[in-house]
Amino acid sequence: MRLIDNIPHNLFKISIFQFNSRYIVKIELDQFEQTFKINETDVNGLSEVKLMISKLLLDNSLKRFLTMREDWSQAFKSIN
Repeated sequence: MRLIDNIPHNLFKISIFQFNSRYIVKIELDQFEQTFKINETDVNGLSEVKLMISKLLLDNSLKRFLTMREDWSQAFKSIN
């Protein structure tokens, strides 16, 4: 997997990789991550992948991160 770009953001670490004819967008927050895989044939290059990383996508990712954190907290509490 080859890192091809990082997108600066004040909350997330956003990385774009290329692997097996796919672009892989990884969004990280604390110990959690979300990964989106896009076939190279479905977009017209890296610039189009970057356009997909919209405010709406990032807002929804934040909601999922909050749910992930709550799920993890519940799982951790269930063993203690």
